[in-house]
Amino acid sequence: MGTLHISRLMWLLAPLLFANAWAQNYPVKPVRFVVPFAPGGGTDSVARTIAQKLTDAWGPPVVVDNRAGGTGAIASALVARAPADGYALLMVTSSTHAILPSLQSNLPYDPVKDFAPVTLVSTSPQVMVVHPSVPANSVKELVALANTRSLNYASGGVGSLPHMMAELFRTVTAANIAHIPYKGASGAATALLGGEVQMTFGGPVSVSAHVRSRRLRALAVTSARRIAGFEDAPTFIEAGYPTLEVMQWYGVVTTVGTPKWVVDKLNHEISRIMQLPEVKEQILASGSDPAFSSPPAFAQMIKDDFAKWQKVVKATGIRLD
Repeated sequence: MGTLHISRLMWLLAPLLFANAWAQNYPVKPVRFVVPFAPGGGTDSVARTIAQKLTDAWGPPVVVDNRAGGTGAIASALVARAPADGYALLMVTSSTHAILPSLQSNLPYDPVKDFAPVTLVSTSPQVMVVHPSVPANSVKELVALANTRSLNYASGGVGSLPHMMAELFRTVTAANIAHIPYKGASGAATALLGGEVQMTFGGPVSVSAHVRSRRLRALAVTSARRIAGFEDAPTFIEAGYPTLEVMQWYGVVTTVGTPKWVVDKLNHEISRIMQLPEVKEQILASGSDPAFSSPPAFAQMIKDDFAKWQKVVKATGIRLD
């Protein structure tokens, strides 16, 4: 091969060689991992585990930065405006990137256009529970009962996942149920246990003890399959309502425009971490299922979930602004 041909080949390969060289050097400085919630919660705990494992693998520290407020809007806006270089990561949930943007039009970020999805990290179903005084042992019996008299459901506030899940249930089944919002999930749980309201949706960990003690009755779960600890509760698919399959999800994104090789490296490392036995055990203990995905698959999940909740908001007229 002549000198001219070799030079031309090197010129064509230069961008690839340059990118690969830099990929080996990322990160060369601390990475900020922004969490949209206060320290100490389940999301924060998972983020800290991922951050420590990334630090162990890379050397430069991955530092968790808790930016609570605005139901995730403050943290999301911070990463949306960051340089597109992979040094600002964001832990996102279906609440911050699907539900909240559906409810509020004046957010300082776009959940789809302003971020580069990296990977899904975990998913968690919701459980429909009723007070034992409610004379219904199945979803269809509950819907029939709600057509004879109004039922009240509790939530931790407007826009919370239990609120939105109940509204989705109402739009799908036409059940006559009314929302009673409380200040936080604990207030909603106390009201349901005391019989002030008849039903709610909750995470498996938050309701499991009450179901075991028969202070609450589980009628269905929103996952595709039955879940451990709730084997007697059918899925909504089995109950005849397949559109009520809904998962709370958690994942990692970075700023849109971040080079693909950086996103791919982040995806590879975080996906590896999510398969470690000790990480799986931690996430399962929190009531979620460990997961990982390709960046395009996670991007599609965000788009689909955002579209789903937009339809619910349009049908019900719920707004936060």
